[in-house]
Amino acid sequence: QVQLVESGGGLVQPGGSLRLSCAASGSIFVIYTMNWYRQTPEKQRELVAGITSGGTTNYADSVKGRFTISRDNAKNTAYLQMNSLKSEDTAVYFCNADVRTSSLYGGSRRNYWGQGTQVTVSS
Repeated sequence: QVQLVESGGGLVQPGGSLRLSCAASGSIFVIYTMNWYRQTPEKQRELVAGITSGGTTNYADSVKGRFTISRDNAKNTAYLQMNSLKSEDTAVYFCNADVRTSSLYGGSRRNYWGQGTQVTVSS
């Protein structure tokens, strides 16, 4: 079993910055891709940024140039550095990971989701 735990959300003013973390734990063999999604009650969940095991990144057009995704493979952790935040960035941010679990523990490959962390940009 794999757990993803997000942290780093909070309330910031427009133009401010936040750094989100996503820590994966459990019987992990390899994490192929880690992604950040966000969701509001008014909008569907959308992909914000993704990063492959090799370090290739992709971003939604709305955040490109402002957000940076990175990962620490040794820690099974992904980060999302968010700069120049706008009110429209307000959302619950979810970590997602494509994970292969250890074959020693009945390995399989599937997507896992974190519980989400609230980011609010106001004032």
